[in-house]
Amino acid sequence: MTATVLPWVIGGFGIAFVLALWRLLRGPSAPDRILALDTLYVNGMALLILLGIRLDTRLYFEAALVIAMLGFVGTVALAKYIVRGHIID
Repeated sequence: MTATVLPWVIGGFGIAFVLALWRLLRGPSAPDRILALDTLYVNGMALLILLGIRLDTRLYFEAALVIAMLGFVGTVALAKYIVRGHIID
């Protein structure tokens, strides 16, 4: 069953990735772009995990963990910049 469902799930996350990339490039405002960037890293992380399941390797899970940590820090830094105008107090 995994061999049947996994390509469809990867395709769905791929479409979501492309749509979030489109929103990142289009805008219209900075908060929209930050939200699109947050969605991009979550979709990228999900794609890496699904690829790790498909190829039966743990390397992709570790890469997804690194993306999750960097994505969270990046989102917090960008949100802080939008609210305060600077990142470091």
